[in-house]
Amino acid sequence: MILVGAMVLALWGIGMLMGAPKKARWVMISILMVGVILVQITFIEGHPFREATGGDVRLWALLIGFAVIIAAYRWLLTKLKAKAKAEESTAPLQTGTFSETEINRYARHMIMREIGGLGQKKLKEAKVLVIGAGGLGSPALLYLAAAGVGTIGIVDDDEVEGSNLQRQVIHADSRIGMPKVFSAETAMKDINPFITVKPYQRRLTEKDAEALIGEYDIVLDGTDNFATRYLVNRTCAKLGKPLVAAAMTQWEGQISLYDPANGAPCYECVFPEAPADGLVPTCAQAGVLGPLPGVIGSLMATEAVKAIVGAGEGLRGRLLIYDALYAEPRVLRTKRREDCPACGKPH
Repeated sequence: MILVGAMVLALWGIGMLMGAPKKARWVMISILMVGVILVQITFIEGHPFREATGGDVRLWALLIGFAVIIAAYRWLLTKLKAKAKAEESTAPLQTGTFSETEINRYARHMIMREIGGLGQKKLKEAKVLVIGAGGLGSPALLYLAAAGVGTIGIVDDDEVEGSNLQRQVIHADSRIGMPKVFSAETAMKDINPFITVKPYQRRLTEKDAEALIGEYDIVLDGTDNFATRYLVNRTCAKLGKPLVAAAMTQWEGQISLYDPANGAPCYECVFPEAPADGLVPTCAQAGVLGPLPGVIGSLMATEAVKAIVGAGEGLRGRLLIYDALYAEPRVLRTKRREDCPACGKPH
């Protein structure tokens, strides 16, 4: 048997050196095994040739039988895999499912226990409206796009200016003069072509706020004026939409998730009145640290993703204040006001 084994290895090795295909090498080994079987059958028991090639035909029959079974199993497995792959490639892509490219893109989400495939599907089906494509909107929009939020609306009536580029990272020098909503759309589609971006080049008004916000599941407010903030808040409270709102100036930023439909206060509960004109200077008047919007805007995207997939504990009923100058975060508890004109009980 050792002799036969050595001959099999020799035939295989010679075939490799000669560049013979595997099929040809298996044919040579099969001819050898036929010869061994013939020796076992034709020569009498005890003959030197028969002893040198195993001595018992039943042993070879058993080994060859095992080899045939294994070969048949591998052949069948290969056929089944090929059939499954062919069916997968021709099957229509159903709504809410992911292509192979998308699965690879969102793999780091899908392996997370808190998100997984189901959470990523929720992100794909979600509709998020971001009001303001400036400092806070820039990182929020970029990360929402990268995370795979299926439909993202952008509301802004401004155009890109050179002074924006110190902090509004979604825009580029080559797009100065372009409406911010279209500049943001360009950057978002460059990051993720699998999403839908809806640009609204206008300022949000009482006339269209309810109709527009009603189309979306969650709203992010990164505007820089109190009139729009209160309008967005009252509309979200009326429609039962969760609102992630943030603000910043100089070295400090703040963010919370306002969601009275789920027991949390609304923006107006926490800030009943807008400050007097000139009391709170704008970023243009007081300045703002360039990276600060990146920190707060990224937190806005994080809160939105958590709210959509239902992961962890959001900022409902909590106001996060971040002091970048001293690297000091603070969290304040907030409560609903029954007399709040936006979300309080009607009298």
